[in-house]
Amino acid sequence: MEKIIVETSARHVHLSREHIDYLYGKDYQLTHKKDLSQPGQFACEEKVIVTGPKGSLKMSILGPARKQSQVEVSATDARTLGVKPPIRESGDLAGSAPCTITVGDKSVELTEGVIIAKRHIHMTPADAAHYGVADKDVVSVKLDTADRALTFGDVVVRVSDKFALAMHIDTDEANACCAGPDTMGTIIK
Repeated sequence: MEKIIVETSARHVHLSREHIDYLYGKDYQLTHKKDLSQPGQFACEEKVIVTGPKGSLKMSILGPARKQSQVEVSATDARTLGVKPPIRESGDLAGSAPCTITVGDKSVELTEGVIIAKRHIHMTPADAAHYGVADKDVVSVKLDTADRALTFGDVVVRVSDKFALAMHIDTDEANACCAGPDTMGTIIK
């Protein structure tokens, strides 16, 4: 089977338009730093401080604006913050962990919004047909790394014509297998 690129997704924040306006000023446009692998997604120059009951972390913002503000962390980050976020797909925020997002002297209190992102593979419909999978299928993926090869289970397949083929894992998962920028994986059904 063909291999797919495996990318590490570090902790980050997605802000709603309402929260961008409050934290940075009405109609503020986030500063594009670099494009990400998923079409239309980009890292921003702006950073925020995310605070939980035990600590704070500086985090990058990813654009564009989202319908609802969301914070994605690893399990290690969650311990640093002192929160207990669920492992969820992006956007599934009901009942997730709270936090405070701060820029300068302005803060936004999220009653929910902190998650540990469920490991997943972005695919186009053509990619899904090629690999013989469908949207929301759960597969395993063997990562080929020197000296620490690892097979991850519970990998959700996400299919959309707006995606580009890539698997995303968080920093804890990447560190477990010494994943780097050229790490590739093989889907195992």
